[in-house]
Amino acid sequence: DLWAPDISYFNGKWHLYYAGSTFGSNRSVIGLATNVTLDPNSPTYAWVDEGLVIASQPTNNWNAIDPNVAFDADGQPWLAFGSYWSGLKMRKLDAATGKLATDDETLYALAQRFEANGSLEAPFIVRRGEYYYLFASFDYCCRGAESTYNVRVGRATDITGPFIDRVGKPMLEGGGTPVLTAYGHWAGPGHNGIYIEDNTYWIVYHAYDKQQIGIPKLRIEALGWDAQGWPTAPSQKPQP
Repeated sequence: DLWAPDISYFNGKWHLYYAGSTFGSNRSVIGLATNVTLDPNSPTYAWVDEGLVIASQPTNNWNAIDPNVAFDADGQPWLAFGSYWSGLKMRKLDAATGKLATDDETLYALAQRFEANGSLEAPFIVRRGEYYYLFASFDYCCRGAESTYNVRVGRATDITGPFIDRVGKPMLEGGGTPVLTAYGHWAGPGHNGIYIEDNTYWIVYHAYDKQQIGIPKLRIEALGWDAQGWPTAPSQKPQP
């Protein structure tokens, strides 16, 4: 199965990263397709299969799914990924190819959880001010109205971490400050992305509608930021 696409623009192309796996397995791959335009009416519109970026096997203690490309202060792209097992990881990318960089082959550890079967996945990193913010989904998705998914965050001054939550607990030790949790008739909000427009940070995620037998629906709202620079999501505002 293919899932969890992540798209970003660099080096004159749109880069679409995606995961291929089977549910509950870490025999997984992250692949890449590129396009010079997203306009399907353009004569240059064509997706090019760039092949494999990274793979994990049952012999690995990590899982190559849920890709997210983040950029450091110098515009260098990095690939964050991970689900369960030993948590969230990161590799440096080659901006010219979109594949893994060869000048730094370090597998950086971003976050890990030691309870609830290690239920931690779907990293998404954005930069605001002096900090990089790592959003991640904790607990369980995909159970309809019984889903317990929630989004938590930590921050760091370096894109590779260490990411620390509001109370000072490292995300590598299970830390994470809640941003989105169940509210009203919405269960299991999670697997978020962040879209920045005119200095507004929009958090996009899915949640399960308990008024409609747990059907998953797309949600979006503007993040707030408190005086200490931590993100908040009111979750009661009307959707745009």
